[in-house]
Amino acid sequence: MWTKTFWLDLAERAIKTAAQSAAAVLTATSVEAIDWAAGGAIVGVATAVSVLTSLASRGNSDSASLVR
Repeated sequence: MWTKTFWLDLAERAIKTAAQSAAAVLTATSVEAIDWAAGGAIVGVATAVSVLTSLASRGNSDSASLVR
């Protein structure tokens, strides 16, 4: 879990999750109507869940994935 590869995997997953949830928020409504605080909270919670999932599902000590 404390390897560089593990933390790189975790960071990659968290960044992808943040981008995906931000895209979902942006496409759900028009840009003018977005509640930016709520959108930021959605992105933050999704990213935190991604990090926690990676920490909880470490199958191989060198990966943040359960199946590797």
